[in-house]
Amino acid sequence: MNEVLAGRRMLPGDRVYRILWVLGTDRLRAVCHCSAEREFDDPVELWGWLLAHPAGHDTPAVAPVPSPVRAGVLA
Repeated sequence: MNEVLAGRRMLPGDRVYRILWVLGTDRLRAVCHCSAEREFDDPVELWGWLLAHPAGHDTPAVAPVPSPVRAGVLA
């Protein structure tokens, strides 16, 4: 996930979509539940892309960082 969302507490889930306004522009950034991201001028195109998952959703360039294992917990 990009640095804008990093460190923010947000709703988790496998069907959570995020739409962010790109400051200083008229553009919107869509973030799919699969971590794919894309910017749009048109909100209709944005929703079409999000709801068409996985069509057009490339694998994220950076793999997610696994959460640290708690000490004393067996995996």
